[in-house]
Amino acid sequence: MSNQIKKYPIIEVNNLKTWFPIKRGVLSRTVGYIRAVDIAGLYINRGETLGLVGESGCGKTTFGRTLSGLEKPRTGEMFFYGKNILDLSRRELRELRKKMQIIFQDPLSSLNPRMNVLDIVTEGLAEFGKIEGTREDHAKRLMNEVGLDNDAIYRYPHEFSGGQRQRINIARAIALRPDFIICDEPVSALDVSVQAQVINLLMDLRDTYNLSYLFISHDLSVVSAISNRVAVMYLGRIVESGLTGDVINNSKHPYTKALINAVPEPGHYQKERIVLKGEMPSPSAPPSGCMFHTRCPEVMEICRKQEPKETMSGIHQVWCHLY
Repeated sequence: MSNQIKKYPIIEVNNLKTWFPIKRGVLSRTVGYIRAVDIAGLYINRGETLGLVGESGCGKTTFGRTLSGLEKPRTGEMFFYGKNILDLSRRELRELRKKMQIIFQDPLSSLNPRMNVLDIVTEGLAEFGKIEGTREDHAKRLMNEVGLDNDAIYRYPHEFSGGQRQRINIARAIALRPDFIICDEPVSALDVSVQAQVINLLMDLRDTYNLSYLFISHDLSVVSAISNRVAVMYLGRIVESGLTGDVINNSKHPYTKALINAVPEPGHYQKERIVLKGEMPSPSAPPSGCMFHTRCPEVMEICRKQEPKETMSGIHQVWCHLY
């Protein structure tokens, strides 16, 4: 695909750091930082899906919330269509929100229980003055696009199943016809059969409206089904990225290999497991050198002292002293 290289970036990130201060004492003095996100560079092309994978607590969701403006970075640049989001005025940022939306992980808690579906999916349209005709017409059109009945617009979130609620979230996200959607683990709370339906829906909408996705997940099997490219995150940093097929079938970084090895394969009952020792270090006190060296099965002495530099083969990038 022509969009698998950096050609028409809709999102571009440079030296982005989202750190949260640790305050202690009566005067609430800052004694340190939780380094949730520390990304040197990342991009997403128009019409492309970038899968972001990693263990829980590695900073994936914080990165998505930072891109959407729900968290403020400490330093760095975030470009949307070439404009630095952090330099925009409140009025310009409001206009930007029409083109950038987010789908949250929990389909129930992200919906207002006191609003029916009609109000939920048309709230953004009304806020930006995009209602043409009646709200009912808009709501029914959106229900048809996500595979729900027209009668659903008069019901409330608690009356739906988890998969149906996530479809409502998707309908709300596409109501303003955005260009970019952040999908924050949109299928992790759903049954496996429902996951496939929601993934297929997202892929159909991407092809229909030329959408760009940041698809956040800890499940590599789900990410591989929808993503053009994959970026692997560990302790707030990208350790490997590239085309989905390259990263899955020719992974380089020991952490990526461990993630792929953890995915069960039917018929491979004697598969030798790569077991990572210990827990992920605290982002408030990351290890020196390579952040992964405390758990890496292939650790070397240099890993404890020096940060690895980027090694690139085509658009396959890896940050590891092994290469």
